[in-house]
Amino acid sequence: MRMHNPPHPGEIIRELCLEPLGISMNEAARALGVSRKTLSAILNGRAGISPQMAVRLSIAFDTSAESWMNQQVQFDLWNAERQRKQLKVERLAAA
Repeated sequence: MRMHNPPHPGEIIRELCLEPLGISMNEAARALGVSRKTLSAILNGRAGISPQMAVRLSIAFDTSAESWMNQQVQFDLWNAERQRKQLKVERLAAA
């Protein structure tokens, strides 16, 4: 079952990982081994979670990389489905 309007993974990172631990964006970026700009783009929903970032998050927060990738896929798919009616696609069928 698909989630209705799933949150961007950056929102999850901010609200469920960083804020409860009192970790700043600078501290988190340093711990993850990425730039502040990279982490900011994710936290603000301007960039998605890459497979490498999913692995970094899994190490930092003792979670699975798959869970981070699944969150990103759910978010991306929900947004793509919202554009379904604008897509110009023909149904293919066997002759």
